[in-house]
Amino acid sequence: MGFLSFGSKDIGIDLGTANILVALEGKGIILREPSVVAINKKTGEIMASGDEAKDMLGRTPQEIKAVRPLKDGVIADFTATRLMLKNIIGKVAKRYNIGRSRVVVGVPSGITEVEERAVEEAVIQAGAKEVYLIEEPMAAAIGAGIDVSEPSGSIVVDIGGGTTEVAVVSLGGIVVSNSIRIAGDELDEDIINYIKREENLAIGETTAENIKKELGCAMPLMTEGKLEIRGRDLATGLPKNKVVTSTQIEDAIRDSIKEIIDIVKITLERTPPELASDIVEKGIVLTGGGALIKNLDKLLSEQTKMPVYIADEPLDCVVKGTYKTLEDLEKLKAVLINSRKRN
Repeated sequence: MGFLSFGSKDIGIDLGTANILVALEGKGIILREPSVVAINKKTGEIMASGDEAKDMLGRTPQEIKAVRPLKDGVIADFTATRLMLKNIIGKVAKRYNIGRSRVVVGVPSGITEVEERAVEEAVIQAGAKEVYLIEEPMAAAIGAGIDVSEPSGSIVVDIGGGTTEVAVVSLGGIVVSNSIRIAGDELDEDIINYIKREENLAIGETTAENIKKELGCAMPLMTEGKLEIRGRDLATGLPKNKVVTSTQIEDAIRDSIKEIIDIVKITLERTPPELASDIVEKGIVLTGGGALIKNLDKLLSEQTKMPVYIADEPLDCVVKGTYKTLEDLEKLKAVLINSRKRN
């Protein structure tokens, strides 16, 4: 594509509620960090981002605020999102010595025009030459290896940190889509509440996330999993160790898993008959961190009577889709929400 300046490389960004992933042309995924930023309230400057900022959550002095700028799949804090994007693109540009680039950003499908402009402005201010936006379920489908330009239907279920997005794609567009604000963060919350209620133990988000990764399941496991956790005993206020099981965690997340499956069923019911027959043949593709919940694919298959496949490296599908789009921009231009050029 002849209009790129010397030394510039294309960049793909997955702007997720829980994590930001960045991919660079010719290098693949080069950055993966939590979507958290710490800002000095007096100066407006970034103190830290990513893992360093995540460690500050709930521990900062008054003049510093550590925030998750995206909540439930939407931008909750414009300023923090802008600063975080600028910081990340600046970091990548410096580390890899790249010039003004084309950037594709994966954004939630429910994004408003105001939010679109906020993301565009942030990326342009960070030194990008052009910025394109792509809806996350579309990027996830491309990243999972689905040919979205085909005239046949495919369905992708992207279970991220803040939202679960279900989309039927065909001919480079989203034909039917639904999204609910139940995903990884909500499952963590379910686990926190369950442990508090059943074990009288207070645990934090990080512990809940570890429990979910180790024991999270949608159906009973062949061999029950066990994990020793530490929390604060609500009766004594003292630290206490406790063993939790996969059976307990299946119980803890059951209602949220049911809501995720229900939204998939609703989307299938709204799918045009011609595309529905394609989907029955191809099956459902699961992407995002939630795809790793054990036996979720089996339960979804049981409930929909359709084959269900977990994409390769499901956490990386959206960011892979962003840079695959840049590799074949002319063919895939129709999938982009916008196009904005600065020459």
